[in-house]
Formats: sequence, structure tokens, C-alpha cells
Amino acid sequence: MDPGLRAQARIRQRALLLTTAALPVTGWAVHAVALHKQLAATRKDPLTGLLRRDAYTARARRLLARHGDDVAVVMVDADHFKQINDTAGHPAGDAVLAAFGARLTAWAGPRASAGRLGGDEFAVVLELPAARLEQRLGQLVRMLHAPVVLEDGRTVDVAASVGAATPAAVGSRDLSMLQRAADAALYDGKHTGRAVVASPAYATVPSINGRRAGRPGAGVWGRAA
Repeated sequence: MDPGLRAQARIRQRALLLTTAALPVTGWAVHAVALHKQLAATRKDPLTGLLRRDAYTARARRLLARHGDDVAVVMVDADHFKQINDTAGHPAGDAVLAAFGARLTAWAGPRASAGRLGGDEFAVVLELPAARLEQRLGQLVRMLHAPVVLEDGRTVDVAASVGAATPAAVGSRDLSMLQRAADAALYDGKHTGRAVVASPAYATVPSINGRRAGRPGAGVWGRAA
């Protein structure tokens, strides 16, 4: 065989081997991308885009371990949500929940853990120094009180109650304890249009079905505009 033809044959053979070897790699890459998308979908609530409870909890605990006292745990509960469903319809209720999810995501930022705990209850854990806590909670309250415009052009007035707790105030970095304190603070400020920050007394508030009983002192911030 002519040396030139022999060289071309060797080149074609190597190219075929490289192409054949690359096929499984490409297949695995496509499979990995698809698997990643499936896992991401299972981690997020389809309506609000927020993390589901398990994914939220795992990320929240990592944030508490990493940032220590410069972390805030924020609980959010939509006000009069049943009334919205009853008067405007369930699609309107879904739109309100989706709007709350978008607003919480925008407020908290990509590094936070923002989750939908169920129904119209949400939680956010984020790095937030104490010096900025008042200003940022006031901002959140204003965002959550902005009316929601539905696809058909109707406008729904909305509101939310907000409670927050910090490791420094509660004396613990345990997520469950911080959430309980923040939830108790939320219910002290229910329907007031203000964010309530838990004092140390909230860490020991007895609860009924996860809800607080009694009313210890708290800081109140962030009047809705």
C-alpha cells in the first residue's frame, strides 16, 4: 500500500476510536444533566419555586454552622389567605403564593435558604448582621404588603405576618428552637403590619401544636407602607 494511503488509513482509524470512546462520555454527560434537573425539581416547590422542607432545612443548618451569630431565621405567614381563596378563587390564591415565593427569593438572595413549609407558611434563613436586621425586615414587610396583580387584571390586596429570631438573642444555633422563637414572635405581631423580633424569653415559650402560648416581650419593626 502506498505510504500516504497507509497514513490516511491510520488517521481514520484513530478518529473512529476516539469517536467511539467519546460516545459513552457524552451519554453520561447528558444523563447527568437530566438527573441534576430532576433532583433540582424534587428539591423545590413547583408553585413558589422555594425549597421544600427537607432541602430548606439542610441548607439552613449549613448557614447556621457557617455564619454563627450573623444569621437570622425569619418566619412568614400570609394573612387572610383563606379569605382570598374564598372570595377571589383558588387560582388567585395560587398566584398570591407564587408572588410571595418570588418576593421572598428576591429579598433573601441566592445564598439564603428560603422554603415553603406548607400551605401559606414560609421560612428564610440568611446571613444578616444585627446592624442591618431592622432595615431589612422593614423592607420585607413592605414587599409582602404590595398588591398582587392577577393574569386577568384584577388586583388582590395581600398582607403577611413576619417573625424573626437570631442566635444571639435566643442563645442557641439550633434551627428548631430558632424557628419556634421566630414563629412565636410572628404570632405576637399577627395582623399588625410589623415584623416582630424574638427576645430571649421566646426560646422557652410553651407551644400548642407548634404554635405559641403566652406573650413575652419583643421588638417590633417594619411598619408596612
